[in-house]
Amino acid sequence: MATNASGLFTTPTVPSLSTFEGAEKHVGASPSESRAPRLVSKGCKLIGCGSAVPSLKISNDDLAKVVDTNDEWISVRTGIRNRRILSGKESLTTLAVEAALKALEMAQVDVDDVDLILMCTSSPDDLFGSAPQVQKALGCKRNPLAYDITAACSGFVMGLEVDSKMFSLLELMLFLGLLTGLDRGTCILFGDAAGAVLVQACNSEDDSLLAFDLHSDCDGNRHLNAAFKESETDELGSNGSVLGFPPRRSSFSCLQMNGKEVFRFAVRVVPQSVEAALAKAGLPASSIDWLLLHQANQRILDGVSSRMQIPSEQVISNLANYGNTSAASIPLALDEAVRSGKVKPGHTIAAAALEQV
Repeated sequence: MATNASGLFTTPTVPSLSTFEGAEKHVGASPSESRAPRLVSKGCKLIGCGSAVPSLKISNDDLAKVVDTNDEWISVRTGIRNRRILSGKESLTTLAVEAALKALEMAQVDVDDVDLILMCTSSPDDLFGSAPQVQKALGCKRNPLAYDITAACSGFVMGLEVDSKMFSLLELMLFLGLLTGLDRGTCILFGDAAGAVLVQACNSEDDSLLAFDLHSDCDGNRHLNAAFKESETDELGSNGSVLGFPPRRSSFSCLQMNGKEVFRFAVRVVPQSVEAALAKAGLPASSIDWLLLHQANQRILDGVSSRMQIPSEQVISNLANYGNTSAASIPLALDEAVRSGKVKPGHTIAAAALEQV
């Protein structure tokens, strides 16, 4: 399935819950004292972001020692020079918790004010999802709803859209994008990371999630997928009996990718999707302060920005340092840009991602 997702939003203003009428400043207060009053929301806004990467850095030269490649080949074709890989006692959950705590700290929000934890990853620590593990590790006493969604590289943008639809019921949502896991065939491309944003309900005049454009098309599946291994499934005999029982452990194949076709799809579809989101928001392309694309490949970033006539100075990229971190790539790059002062409160960002699985 080929999926493209674009969204327009303004950057965190980092307010506290006291921006709501009647709310008490909650730092150091108990959750019951700090809860902002419920409201029927018509909008939502980003109020904090955070990110985390593993301690182990793997360079292209390091990879050349274990696979048939070299620094020049990788960097010229992808723009990637380093990536971070989980090691030791690090896990997806520990990365997610670190990123989440940073987002909460930026927004000055207590963990027990969070109403929903939404995680997007294609490689959870548990088959049934890792969001509840993150909830437990954060020490949430109110047991807020916590669940996973799977949308590969499009996960962050799609997750934000899901968030925006739920704010008539919930007030504070913690959204996490993550990637863990490598194989020898794709190890030059991918790295491990976690990114988090805290989204808060607000009145319509303060809405900072301006518009979304989401589509799915299964025709692109053959160009990028990680299909279930057919050899691992059971077969039925002619008499109806199950052959090969008990079944072997099920698994998925390594990522299969046609890089040229993925590039063509991205450069063609992403600009169309961003333009559609702009039209829904009633904004001209000139209103974009920053273009923040899924950090898949520098050639894709350059191709999309060129087609949209957006100067390279307005394109956020940290691909060289972390590689493709899937659903984590946009919040990771956003967090770095915000903390460095490059992206400032009120800036308008066009974010877009795609996946073909």
